[in-house]
Amino acid sequence: MNSLLTRRQVLGSALAATGSVLAGPALAQGAFPNRPIKILVGFAPGGFTDVAARLIGQELSKSLGQSVVVENRAGANGMIASDATAKSTPDGYTLHMSSLGLTTNPLLMDRSQFDPVKSFTPISLLAMVPNILVVHNGLPVKNLQELLALGRTQPLRQASAGNGSPGHLSGALLQLLTKAQMDHIPYKGSAPAMNDLVAGHVDLSFPTIPTALPLVRSGKLRAIGVTGARRSALMPEVPSIAEGGVPGYDMGGWYGLVGPAGMPKEVTDTLSREIVRIMKVPEVRDRFIAEGADPVGSTSAEMGDFLVRDFKRWAEVVKSANIKVSS
Repeated sequence: MNSLLTRRQVLGSALAATGSVLAGPALAQGAFPNRPIKILVGFAPGGFTDVAARLIGQELSKSLGQSVVVENRAGANGMIASDATAKSTPDGYTLHMSSLGLTTNPLLMDRSQFDPVKSFTPISLLAMVPNILVVHNGLPVKNLQELLALGRTQPLRQASAGNGSPGHLSGALLQLLTKAQMDHIPYKGSAPAMNDLVAGHVDLSFPTIPTALPLVRSGKLRAIGVTGARRSALMPEVPSIAEGGVPGYDMGGWYGLVGPAGMPKEVTDTLSREIVRIMKVPEVRDRFIAEGADPVGSTSAEMGDFLVRDFKRWAEVVKSANIKVSS
């Protein structure tokens, strides 16, 4: 009898142990992530929004143990990817490498179908991307105060890469805060805008720092101020516009990661922690800095607060300047 009980007990213990081993993978299958993650990018391959998504994707794949696929859905200044993200299942497997257009497109384009605050789960603000105010060398100004003084006596011709572009909005914000006169002249891209600025056909522009850097270094343009809250690591000798005498001026493009509204908190927190860690990886930081971006890496809550502020600020600027973009 004792021998039979012993055999049964041993068999039962073995089955229980086997069951616990089998239960492990079954339970693990429900953990995030257990399949590939997709990052939607609203622009064609090759631009830095795409490059940033691939950098982040590679690092996420290493740490989470799942492949991360970047999918380009270009069009409508990024709105196609934003709309697709907002409508996707909020499980953490569809993410969006977002940028300034997330908060400005709903203000500029009637066809926008999402709310930048309510339609998304903020994950992390990756980096801020300031522009730089440059003037052609024939303009008789050496600093921001001289430029603004000139702008109070005559309209300044401002070139941008297009209506509603970050450069356009940078000038609109400066007008709002200083009442300087500026006539906006949109071009089809930054290259023709810079060509006309160097030639003196227009007075000023707000290009990205990597675009302006070689032209400033070669003496073809004069740098007046950085649009972000602080100086850029690429051009530390150039003061911010706020330093130059316009308190409160802070116009920055940005990169961030969001998902659809309603994502589980534990999934959001996992992704946010990973992004904060990734933005401290030297190779990642160096690549962002080389593109004129200031690495950040924030919590979900911090990015949520940022989106609220950014949307409110641009709503005021767009309304004041009466900016609309054909969609």
